Amino acid sequence: GHIVCGLICHPDKEHILYPLGCTVVIQELDSKKQTFLRGHTDNVSCIVVSKDGVYVASGQVTFMGFKADIILWDFQKEELLARLSLHKGNVEDLAFSPNSRYLVSLGGQDDGSVVVWDVAKREGVCGSPASPRSTGNATVVVCSSCRDEMFVTAGNGTIRVWELDLANRKIRPTECQIGKVKRLMMCVRMADDDNVFYVGTSSGDILRVNTHNKVMIEYGPQKKKFSSGVTALLLLKTGDLIVGTGGGVVALCKGSNYKIMKQIQVHGAVTSLTRRGQGHQFFVGTNECQIYRINYTDFKEELIAACHNEAVHDIVFPFGSSKVFATCSKNDIRVWHTPDNRELLRIIVPNMTCHAIEITRDGRSIVSAWNDGKIRAFTPETGRLMYMINHAHSLGVTAIAATSDSKRIISGGGEGQVRIWEIGERTHKLVEVLKEHVCAVSCIKIKKNDQECVTTSLDRTCIVWDIVRFVRKQMFLANTLFKCVCYHPEEYQIITSGTDRKVAYWEVFDGSPIREVEGSVSGTINGMDITSDGVHFVTGGDDHLVKLWNYDEGAVTHVGVGHSGNITRLKICPEKKYIVSVSADGAILLWKYPDLQ
Repeated sequence: GHIVCGLICHPDKEHILYPLGCTVVIQELDSKKQTFLRGHTDNVSCIVVSKDGVYVASGQVTFMGFKADIILWDFQKEELLARLSLHKGNVEDLAFSPNSRYLVSLGGQDDGSVVVWDVAKREGVCGSPASPRSTGNATVVVCSSCRDEMFVTAGNGTIRVWELDLANRKIRPTECQIGKVKRLMMCVRMADDDNVFYVGTSSGDILRVNTHNKVMIEYGPQKKKFSSGVTALLLLKTGDLIVGTGGGVVALCKGSNYKIMKQIQVHGAVTSLTRRGQGHQFFVGTNECQIYRINYTDFKEELIAACHNEAVHDIVFPFGSSKVFATCSKNDIRVWHTPDNRELLRIIVPNMTCHAIEITRDGRSIVSAWNDGKIRAFTPETGRLMYMINHAHSLGVTAIAATSDSKRIISGGGEGQVRIWEIGERTHKLVEVLKEHVCAVSCIKIKKNDQECVTTSLDRTCIVWDIVRFVRKQMFLANTLFKCVCYHPEEYQIITSGTDRKVAYWEVFDGSPIREVEGSVSGTINGMDITSDGVHFVTGGDDHLVKLWNYDEGAVTHVGVGHSGNITRLKICPEKKYIVSVSADGAILLWKYPDLQ
């Protein structure tokens, strides 16, 4: 939701497109079915669809000094047509000419050039520096509505109208006269007849500029400006404007003084406005990762998609059920309905980060670990706070687990202590503190009989505890910062993994290592989960891959490619239908569990 104009309704009125990490998602509006365009090597920075809906183009960011690719896609076949690379650093914005003859691209701050590409020949026609030296960078480009040879760029203090001279392979800019008005341009919309275009600014007003003589006709509203800037604009056939602001207001405005006729408030700053067909219905995208559908006639918002807009830290299924699962992130815990991928419940704790969650075996509470050192428990149906344990750990609570009778909670903290809590009907008391680890506890797993648990820590130790007598049973040492641990269902072995990218098998009884296998070629392994029969387990980490392993052979049988951020945790659902993985870019991916029979 952070990408400006990232949400686009396709001209066929059946699909919406939006970028997610390195992929472009195409979603059917009726069936909610998703397909993915994969090909970028880093995060997608802009996306555009041609007027006839045949082509999709997307640009990406890359590292300083490297070329950033623009990829041209065929929408119908969902395949890559061409890679266009000239810009360095990142591609700021893209626009197709009205007849899809040309694609205009704008480079980022380190590149500063505008390039016209021939779509049919898949090659560059010409380029030029985008903005004069006396002004700031250009950040937006839009093409004319009627002529292929004209386009407009706008940015910090600059609006330019460009003409393409194909015979001489040159583009010639004309700076628009806007008088003494100094503005940071955020979005541009061209009228259907090409006579004027509208520019939204960060100061909260809208400039109207004549395309033919390149002079600003007027700007407004004069008195009551839109708060937090005009971030998105939509022109309707009636001549009215729909304005989206950084304060989350979507307003229908009439006339030259932009009088507000109707307005609604959405959650987060508006980054995209896109109309479906003629504008009887339109979609709003916000930077809080929400997509709304709005009908023009009754002007009421309807939330059609939502997700976390920060890194997701944990995922958990309730015992024995695959229908729902819970995830946690900064500010909130969300409960999801698995079959139709919708959000059932959102529990908000503002400005706090939830590191780990657990649903108790009886299903009565969601227990969560927070960075302010508190353990909070909520009801899974309503999200009501049941109880809160203050000052549970001094450096934030980093891991949590509940026993199978749901009467005890074991928590791990950033300072390395493991604490055991007894939860009564209305009371909670500290039973024991186990001080052994000297660094943050990363994962806790409890044995089925509730008499033993295993904790891993970033101090390179993994400890098996007796939680009846509260003593240490075994300690495993390895040259790795342990991130995750799993008991084999028969509980005579455990598997661990961490920053050395190896999956290690250990004997619980005497603490001896059984074997090590290479878990990943490139990055830390952050999460693992094992099936209830112990035949297979899954791992995921900083290499963005989900891997399914055969436990006895220690070999990878299946690999899932799809994440564009580091995978933080993943789980196999209790009925072995899905694997759900969550990542640092805020994505939750559902994978079909492979048929292994």
